[in-house]
Amino acid sequence: MEKKLSELKPGERGAVVSVGGEGKIRRRLFDMGITPGAEVFIRKLAPLGDPIEITLRGYELTLRKSEADCVAVE
Repeated sequence: MEKKLSELKPGERGAVVSVGGEGKIRRRLFDMGITPGAEVFIRKLAPLGDPIEITLRGYELTLRKSEADCVAVE
């Protein structure tokens, strides 16, 4: 079942299916290693849900909710 990265809860895992967005945002996500097939683990959410801390390819990364909305996971 495909979801947005921002819809996952802390402790859940997923595999990146596709990366949306336009221009700079999409390029930035690819540069950070968010590419199709990458495994993602949700570590923490801020109290208001923004930002989101994830583990990806062995390192921790913090994304804005608007950036996480551009990533589809399964």
